[in-house]
Amino acid sequence: QLPLSLLKTAQSHPMLVELKNGETYNGHLVCCDSWMNINLRDVICTSKDGDRFWRMPECYIRGSTIKYLRIPDEVIDMVKEDAQAKARNRTELNKNRGGNSSQNPRGGRAGGGNRNNVGGNRNGQGYGGLGNNSMRLGGAAGQGQGNRLPHAAKNRK
Repeated sequence: QLPLSLLKTAQSHPMLVELKNGETYNGHLVCCDSWMNINLRDVICTSKDGDRFWRMPECYIRGSTIKYLRIPDEVIDMVKEDAQAKARNRTELNKNRGGNSSQNPRGGRAGGGNRNNVGGNRNGQGYGGLGNNSMRLGGAAGQGQGNRLPHAAKNRK
């Protein structure tokens, strides 16, 4: 993630690219992609032995052929500042997410139960509270009477 964010920040800045075959390209970065393929403009290419030079209006360099990139210090400083700002924003967001579940818009654990079994076990047995969206009221033979309170069983005849 860091190399790609560095390259995206370096757009329109000058850079030197050395390829694995020894050629170097000096130019201004136009764009890059996730494979580190890059487009340069106003390029000066230097041969491996350094005795030949070419001037090109633009060129495309495949990312897998790149040995290294030299980027101005100002771009690296910009990336550091951006990373620090993002870290500050994350800590502020995490501070705002605190609080108890009654203030949490997603619900949390308060209120008891879950969607499939409102308080009690898988067979519907237990007291439980009123759940979020469903209530299990009794069931087929062999299953308990879910959500019935103990006093209701005493009054039944």
